[in-house]
Amino acid sequence: MAEFIFWMCLLLPVYAYLGYPVLLTLLAPLYPARRPAPAPPMNVSIVIAAHNEARHIEDKLRILLAQDYQPGSLQIILASDGSTDDTVACAHRVIDPRITVLDLPRQGKAATLNAGVALSTGDILVFTDADNQWATDTLGHLLAPLGDPAVGACAGHMVIPVTGNGLSIGDSLYRHYEGWLRRVENRTGCMVSADGALLALRRELFQSVPAEVNDDFFISTCAPVAFKRIVYVPKAQVIDQGVDEADKQFRRRQRVTVGGLQSLAQRRELLNPFKHGLYAVALISHKLIRRLAPILLLPLLLSNFWLWQEHGFYRVFLIAQLLGYAIAIAGLLDSQHRLPKPFRLAAFLLVTLAGMCIGLWQFLRGQRYAQWNPEQNR
Repeated sequence: MAEFIFWMCLLLPVYAYLGYPVLLTLLAPLYPARRPAPAPPMNVSIVIAAHNEARHIEDKLRILLAQDYQPGSLQIILASDGSTDDTVACAHRVIDPRITVLDLPRQGKAATLNAGVALSTGDILVFTDADNQWATDTLGHLLAPLGDPAVGACAGHMVIPVTGNGLSIGDSLYRHYEGWLRRVENRTGCMVSADGALLALRRELFQSVPAEVNDDFFISTCAPVAFKRIVYVPKAQVIDQGVDEADKQFRRRQRVTVGGLQSLAQRRELLNPFKHGLYAVALISHKLIRRLAPILLLPLLLSNFWLWQEHGFYRVFLIAQLLGYAIAIAGLLDSQHRLPKPFRLAAFLLVTLAGMCIGLWQFLRGQRYAQWNPEQNR
């Protein structure tokens, strides 16, 4: 029994984090590469939900207006979710008839996004965060795949080019890992979802975002619900910053896990491989098993202790586990950041996995996160 527990607890996480992307990488050459033509002029509405973004919103609105893509029409909707700083005043400094500013009471991100979409007039909805940075060609790259009527949504690529002295090195490497995974998902036609930092959706596919879900996942999966593809566009880049502090990383992973599981519950129809084929397999592998895998690490460790006397492999693996946890704890305790980067990376992994475990427990207990505060992610 101990061996069965050990191997199940080992193989599921290995499959979720490594085996699944390797499998798609091997399958990718069997699928034709798609190279979309430049995006035709479209009627575009860009929706930004913001809470206390006075530091960023003016620059963000100006770069949106400076895009080199020429749409049929452009509408920018800045929806402030009960901001208590000068977010609204700063937005009003950018005087342009294409900008609409909504000063809403505090109601949560989902309701704020829904209010912004309700005022939209474009055939294409683009969602982005207030604090990330665009290049002038970001919008054109993002919209190019939508020239294909089989494409329902597009996902941009988040880059963290400058890491801090703490755990943000893990954020940066995680983005590279996600980029690899999304490239092979995209090639095989089973791109799972998009980041809220940058995503586009055909307006006729939009469904109102329920409270307490991860809005980016829910919005982007409006496409596969309608049997349309999500396309990953690595050239459509936004620049963001990582999170150095362990407590912020931990709380963020809790919120994302709870919201992600709630999102999967809302979109459970997509988990049916008989209806959604390879996309359902990708969704189960990428989102469901990965979120459940961290809880297997404790029984993996305990069963490994039980198997200490069985074979040399189990002894070596147990030592490797204990060494890994020791390196991670040392990285967490290294407040002056004097240890090499692998210690901070191990600390990032430990904090992330612990946050996911607690997030799963919170989800099972019925805890939900209705409000949002972008400052918690910085």
